[in-house]
Amino acid sequence: MLDFSNTEIAFSSKQPNDLTRAYWLFKVVSYPWIVKLGKRITPWMLRMGLPIKGIIKATIFKQFCGGETIDECSVRIEELGKFGVGTILDYSVEGKTSDDDFEETTRIILSTIEKAKNAPNIPFAVFKVSGIGRFDLLEKASDFSCSPDTQSMEEINGVKRRFERICEAAAKHSVRLFIDAEETWIQPVLDTWTLEMMRNYNHQEAIIYNTVQMYRHDRLAFLHEQLKTARAEGFVYGVKLVRGAYMEKERERALKLGYPSPIQPDKTATDRDYDAALRFTVEHAKHFAVCAGSHNEESSRLLTALMQEANIPAEDPRFYFAQLLGMSDHISYNLANAGYRVAKYVPFGPVKEVLPYLLRRADENTSVAGQTGRELGLIQQERQRRRNQ
Repeated sequence: MLDFSNTEIAFSSKQPNDLTRAYWLFKVVSYPWIVKLGKRITPWMLRMGLPIKGIIKATIFKQFCGGETIDECSVRIEELGKFGVGTILDYSVEGKTSDDDFEETTRIILSTIEKAKNAPNIPFAVFKVSGIGRFDLLEKASDFSCSPDTQSMEEINGVKRRFERICEAAAKHSVRLFIDAEETWIQPVLDTWTLEMMRNYNHQEAIIYNTVQMYRHDRLAFLHEQLKTARAEGFVYGVKLVRGAYMEKERERALKLGYPSPIQPDKTATDRDYDAALRFTVEHAKHFAVCAGSHNEESSRLLTALMQEANIPAEDPRFYFAQLLGMSDHISYNLANAGYRVAKYVPFGPVKEVLPYLLRRADENTSVAGQTGRELGLIQQERQRRRNQ
């Protein structure tokens, strides 16, 4: 039985100043009013040219990001690798709308694949399709009941070509590729395109991975259907299982537009389906490759138990665990120490452009029940342990 409370292992890579910075950061985000105020004034201060970039980079950016460029991430990649933890380079710039910006994002994603090839410490690449194409186009492409006009169709095909270039590069260099999940009203086309790429490239092993958000009440049935397809057509279905990232937005839109919410009624239902998905994929491990993207101790422990019951070795490359950089080190490092394959999402990009991601991380740590308290408690335990040595 894994002991996720072992803080000596959890923070083995952290120097005293790292723990101090993390302690005060999580202490600050434990106050919701500070996070709300920061979300309002920080973007404004940057727009006004106030000299706060250095403060951001030395605090919240350093906690949750690897650097502003791929090269700057090299130190963090090496640092994680020393403890058996892989890196997933995640270009976290959002909100772009022009084709030039989308081409630049595509170029950077391709560069992360180049960085990952022949790099054992970088087991996956990742991207969001909304980062390489306009959201409204993906929404149109996901409405299978109507045909887009000629202009829109040409633009949608342009997004798909970027998508295919990225997948082709991943296959060429044998770099496993996560395609992140997004809102339900653009997910259908993402599922469709991703399945096409799996048919092309997942013959002997999984190269292309879909991301399945288990806070959707239809995703367990979706996985059952994907198994039927993979088994019938003879390819491996790569899947990253997550709980989900757009719950409030999904519920608000469903209420506003008058359709049934696609979201589970409560967290218990989400947890139930997440764990059921783990069981299902392990039971059918011949047809699945799985990454459990989770900060949940119980689900992480469950997957290790399921693997043991199925006689699947801890180091089996079909099974990975993933967490975000700067969070849940007690899960990541204890799993890696026990021999399991683990990777951290390592966001990167210019400080100003990654700020929306950083503010979401702060918001998440405030809103997720127990998240900040858990991180703070573990850091305090480790600081006390070191003082008592």
